[in-house]
Amino acid sequence: MNILLVSSYLPYPLFSGGHIRLYNLIKELSPKHKITLICEKRDYQGETDIAELKKLCKKVIVIPRRKQWSLVNILKTGLSASPFLITGHTIPEMKKEISRELSESQFDLIHVETSYVMQNIPKTPVPIVLVEHNVEYLVYKRFADKAPLPIKLLLSIDVMKLKSWEEAMWRRATKLVAVSEFEKGIMSKIRKDVDIVSNGVDTDKFKFQNSKLKTNKEKRILFIGEFKWVQNRDALSWIINEIWPKLRAEFIPSMESGIKLWVVGRNIPQSVRKLTTDKSIIFDENAPKETEEIFKKADLLLAPIRVGGGTSFKVLEAMASGVPVVTTDLGNAIGGKEDSEIVVSKDTQGFVEKIKKLLEDRKFYETISVNGRKLIEEKFNWQKIAGDLDSVYESALKYD
Repeated sequence: MNILLVSSYLPYPLFSGGHIRLYNLIKELSPKHKITLICEKRDYQGETDIAELKKLCKKVIVIPRRKQWSLVNILKTGLSASPFLITGHTIPEMKKEISRELSESQFDLIHVETSYVMQNIPKTPVPIVLVEHNVEYLVYKRFADKAPLPIKLLLSIDVMKLKSWEEAMWRRATKLVAVSEFEKGIMSKIRKDVDIVSNGVDTDKFKFQNSKLKTNKEKRILFIGEFKWVQNRDALSWIINEIWPKLRAEFIPSMESGIKLWVVGRNIPQSVRKLTTDKSIIFDENAPKETEEIFKKADLLLAPIRVGGGTSFKVLEAMASGVPVVTTDLGNAIGGKEDSEIVVSKDTQGFVEKIKKLLEDRKFYETISVNGRKLIEEKFNWQKIAGDLDSVYESALKYD
């Protein structure tokens, strides 16, 4: 097929889950399809990053990403029916490039990554496959619900506009794709024919180390994330303010060796660092760039996700590496079997008890480690995921 891929981001370097997902899908699909990529590029991305995509794509066209938080965007949002997110991603240069490509080339379909760039695509008879990583209005709603009252009222208006926008784009697409059952459940209220194409893992890169606790003396509990995302800031705040103090109080006195919370991420904000002075919490911006190397040094992954949706890459990568994951129902978007493939809790005390059991019960630890890896190998390798997306492409061409 000749595919026009329109994305809200350039998927390299692999700094976030979205980048990892799209890059690997392009990598797997490019031998079979001719892909023209039109995407937004952030300031930190340069020619070497673009070159990585040119190795895989027939053509790569990048549009400079405009600053989202600007007075102009805020005023435009306030004076229009467009939500703030859509205002920031409405780019005349992108519209022009898409229109030009559609007029000059014969495409079999258009693959769109995230609905907030759909407004840049003109009316066209070419089938559109829309892939959503999250239900964005729910992410913003959870954030708005926690905001002070005056800000909450303003944000709630924008959430309603964003909900209306997303639902309209879901209807417009020829085929609609979610990354997990959670998102599919929401989207299915608007249309019934929603497909799932999950996130995946490079199982050759993230190798299964072993099913034993990796540290003999100090136990290292990992939290890893990109702190520009609301869900990561919220999760770490819960850990530092509630889970970790309780774990330390109940667990540490009985241990001969130490336990550390290893917080890994780029550009960890001061607002996060100021949450604690506990010396057992390590903030690390200089951890290895290769995430697989980070998991080699971790005993378990703590991911108490309360905000957002989609399938978390850190959960998939940890399980592929044999690192047990302790998360919430929302973090278990892959549908792992509780206390067999993944560990799930709903509240602070539950997290404390589950972490203690993993670190004290070696048989339980090994069961989660081994079964988690098996689940990833069977259902979440990139070859299978790309095949699922290819099937959606085929169905889009047959769509009446």
